Amino acid sequence: MFVAASTECFPDLSLTETLSRLVDLEYTSVEFALNESGKQLKPSMVLSDPERAIKLCRDTHRLTPAAFAIDWAEGPDYFAQFAACCRLAKACKVVAMTVGASELGTPFNAEIERLRELVKIASVDGVVVGLKTEVGRLTENPDTALALCDNVKGLGITLDPSHYICGPHKGGNYDQLLKHVIHVHLRDTRKDKFQVRVGQGEIEYGRLITQLSMHRYHRSLSVHIVPMPEVDHDGEMRKLRLLLESLL
Repeated sequence: MFVAASTECFPDLSLTETLSRLVDLEYTSVEFALNESGKQLKPSMVLSDPERAIKLCRDTHRLTPAAFAIDWAEGPDYFAQFAACCRLAKACKVVAMTVGASELGTPFNAEIERLRELVKIASVDGVVVGLKTEVGRLTENPDTALALCDNVKGLGITLDPSHYICGPHKGGNYDQLLKHVIHVHLRDTRKDKFQVRVGQGEIEYGRLITQLSMHRYHRSLSVHIVPMPEVDHDGEMRKLRLLLESLL
């Protein structure tokens, strides 16, 4: 395992500025967030100008690309944009691609069909799809997330334990998902607050790393902290990196 950081940690900076900041914070690996509503790399741009997208993601200031995460809206180019992002991942020699589950209330069979199509598209470029565990989505319940993996061959899980600590699950067990984990998002969390300063929450990083090791997980632990008012964001980013590295 190794430590990375998501470009979503700096939502107000350009992609180039974010990569430079991560280098300053002594990160060595990066997860690229492809967010249609963000200020950095957008799935629509990856589709319309793939050469520029590849150039941006290869000019990493010595950071190693570790994963991609895509957040985009359904529309006429939905699958085409996803396919373009998978080609980008392949060009960057990245295997893990995180996608969000559909919202709660979405028919289970419809979600199965969507995910099967995404997995099929990704497999062409040797990319593995990780379904993010997230409150308000079908993965809000770990048993439902497991059922999705069981029904979609090749589908993995991007584990974000914060959503199982601060949410309806309230710190309940999610061990059944660990065998499917292909990527991890981390911050510190309490049951009553989604993100708190590092060390003030309930995430048991050491226990999680041990459990993942038992399932032979060897990919990245991606820091996913967003800025908080009156908190030294760079300090939090550095603190979690050092903590995770000390446990590996």
